[in-house]
Amino acid sequence: MSTSLSSEQLTEIAREYGTPVYVYDAEKITFQYHSLTHEFHDQPARFFYACKALTNVHILKHIYSLGASFDCSSINEVKIARYAGIPADKILYTSNSISFSEIEEAQAEGVHINIDSLSNLDKFGRKYKNTYPVGIRLRPNIMAGGNLNISTGHDKSKFGIPINKIDEILAVVHKHKMDIAVLHIHTGSEISDVDLYMKGVDILLELAEKFPTVHTLDLGGGFKVPYKDGDSHTDISLLASAIKKAFAKAKAQTGREYNIWFEPGKFMVSECGYLIASVTVLKETSATTFAGVDTGFNHLIRPMFYGAYHRIENLSNPQGETRKYSVVGNVCETDTFAWERDVAEIKEGDLLVFRNAGAYGMEMASNFNSRFRPAEVMVKDGQPQLIRRRETFDDLLRNQII
Repeated sequence: MSTSLSSEQLTEIAREYGTPVYVYDAEKITFQYHSLTHEFHDQPARFFYACKALTNVHILKHIYSLGASFDCSSINEVKIARYAGIPADKILYTSNSISFSEIEEAQAEGVHINIDSLSNLDKFGRKYKNTYPVGIRLRPNIMAGGNLNISTGHDKSKFGIPINKIDEILAVVHKHKMDIAVLHIHTGSEISDVDLYMKGVDILLELAEKFPTVHTLDLGGGFKVPYKDGDSHTDISLLASAIKKAFAKAKAQTGREYNIWFEPGKFMVSECGYLIASVTVLKETSATTFAGVDTGFNHLIRPMFYGAYHRIENLSNPQGETRKYSVVGNVCETDTFAWERDVAEIKEGDLLVFRNAGAYGMEMASNFNSRFRPAEVMVKDGQPQLIRRRETFDDLLRNQII
């Protein structure tokens, strides 16, 4: 059964560790991972947690304990995963607009590698030839995802090698006699339409016939999670069924079987996360009632960056009469979390919680306005554990030359 931390638990954590504070429910992460493995239990599927969503070492260790592998978007994410005790064969590194030297570092670590440019593919082939199996990230030219910022497979996206360059890809592969083990796509985030997801699958299955050494198709992530009542989400059961049929059909036609890789990030950690903030000021205006809080887009940028919705609840007065508030932050920029949102009556000093804050919350936090990044707490087996201390003034100066 899916879990959720109670208002009482969240309030206790806020009182003990102060605000703003990020809180993560380990049991919810477990539930999400098992929901994937259950639906794909009869398929050769492997799940690589896209750790760019949340890279705290304690979170990585917990996810590794569940049996997951890890998808990394930078060499430093690879190194953090290795620091967390994750073996190289459980790590996938997918490059994007990086120098070849970073790919060389990943190769030295012994991790799986996906390459997303013809230039780096050629450099890799020249140096390693067929001595190191490698994957190729393709761009399927499919528009998918919640908005343009999180759609990565369309024809104007920087990600991957366009599929219309397949002849050039094959020329590089043949020239260097490369061992291409994986074909990869990631069409975007928040994809709820299974038919749209399957368009990418069909493209990969067709292109795989051109690569005799390919044994794995990496379908990326992009599973949509609900943020508010009535929100659509990816039907994982329906997706698993559709993929099983597509791969069975491909086997019947070509005789080839493929492993299946996925890279769930937001799906794994979004719903596990809570950002708790204190109400610092109420300001009545002719337009609205502002509820100012002790956080801002320096801690949770998604509403301003993506127009993302986060459910906001009043932990201090959960049963209060509902009123409309515009919840805003404390940095010197417009940082509106919600405009004219229905929230139980708010008073100064109340605790508000932003739900679905586990993915791309703390991970995208900054020191804008020279404010400290918040503490992080993980709740596991009902017990809260501080997994990152709140920053102090010394942290702001730590790398400055004085």
